[in-house]
Amino acid sequence: MNWLEISLEVNGEMAEAVAEVLSRYVPSGVVIESTTIMSDPDSKGQPTGPLRVCAYLPIDDQTDKTRRQIEQSLYFLGRIHPLPAPQFTPITETDWSEAWKKNFHPVPIGNQLIIVPAWLEVPDKNRIPIRIDPCKAFGTGTHPSTQLCLEFLETRLLNADVLDVGCGSGILSIAALKLGAKRAFGVDTNPDAISIAAENAAANGVAGRAAFSIGSVAEIQSGAFPVRQAPIVVANILTHILIRLLDAGLGELVSPDGELLLSGILEEQLPKIEAALHTHGFEIHEKRQIEDWVAVASAERRKSFRS
Repeated sequence: MNWLEISLEVNGEMAEAVAEVLSRYVPSGVVIESTTIMSDPDSKGQPTGPLRVCAYLPIDDQTDKTRRQIEQSLYFLGRIHPLPAPQFTPITETDWSEAWKKNFHPVPIGNQLIIVPAWLEVPDKNRIPIRIDPCKAFGTGTHPSTQLCLEFLETRLLNADVLDVGCGSGILSIAALKLGAKRAFGVDTNPDAISIAAENAAANGVAGRAAFSIGSVAEIQSGAFPVRQAPIVVANILTHILIRLLDAGLGELVSPDGELLLSGILEEQLPKIEAALHTHGFEIHEKRQIEDWVAVASAERRKSFRS
């Protein structure tokens, strides 16, 4: 089978928005990857520069129609924020399976972690490897919002359970378990994400301590897992969804003296998150930022926070 690759190079601010548009039309998933890895030895292989968002359409009698729909949707998105013209490249099945591999490299995170493509050897034995097969855009560790969450997790004392809302590839749950969490429970509204998270957990040797289920806050509250609260609750999702989840009871999943770690927030949207957290009795006690992306750690105002 032949495929049509759709790709755009955009900054981190627009990568998630472009991926969301492409995912409406591409059933096989969307990939977000770094275009450049810093060569300075002090950078530890840190990704830099724009991100490449790409998706693959099977070439059939619907391809032209779908392409026009994608172009129209990207045009309207570009009216909000300028976008480069999408590139459309016909490729073969073999090319498709290798296209994203050539630009996906090990990515060190913080002081302890390293994201390693599933087909590569671990390049730094002093770091904790998180093996991810980026076959779909459910979280590969290259996006700043994911990196910020991972940095938060590695500085926490994780000898406890973790709840991962919007788990995607399971990368945050897997990292938490490798950093010492007892158990990790993840939910996502996309059934494909659940199966991929389970596969990634097995590939990292933590399947016995991880569980993933279709759903969101309500499903956790109704007993989808053995726990309804955890000392660490993490959600790496776009701002408007985080606010919706807070209204749905996201903060109620945090056990006494626990923390709520939120990411996927653009700097300009931070006041909205602060206001939503305040409405639900939480206050921010730590912030981290990469470029325009911000992650926050918060706790209930009336509870003493213990690091």
